[in-house]
Amino acid sequence: MFSAGPGGTGGEGGRFNSFRKGLKGEKMEITVRKEGSAAVVSVKGRIDAVTAGEFEKGLSALMTGGDCMLVLDFKGLEYISSAGLRSILSIAKQLKAKEGKMLFAGLQGPVKDVFKISGFGSIFKIYDTEEEALRQI
Repeated sequence: MFSAGPGGTGGEGGRFNSFRKGLKGEKMEITVRKEGSAAVVSVKGRIDAVTAGEFEKGLSALMTGGDCMLVLDFKGLEYISSAGLRSILSIAKQLKAKEGKMLFAGLQGPVKDVFKISGFGSIFKIYDTEEEALRQI
């Protein structure tokens, strides 16, 4: 289940929790809220092989609901694996077909390093803060 906050698509509460008891007990929490024409998607925890599918399904559901301008706020994201990067590419492809946008904000630590090493920093627009990204929508 993926839900958006007030004014967004989905149910009430604006929170999507994925609690897993896999090998390492991975956890991902996504909060969505509307800011003008953009959906701000804040991600905390990990996007890895266990959680990437649910992350992708949630963003696809937002697009199905009409949200095609996405700001992904990763300031709370601690880790992203290649499965998470593949999910981002898949969503980007879907957004391109809908003439949408996906901007990133708040990357730090290992996540920022992975974006830099993988070349995602040259593929996607990355901003220091959510506010900076929203000004580009």
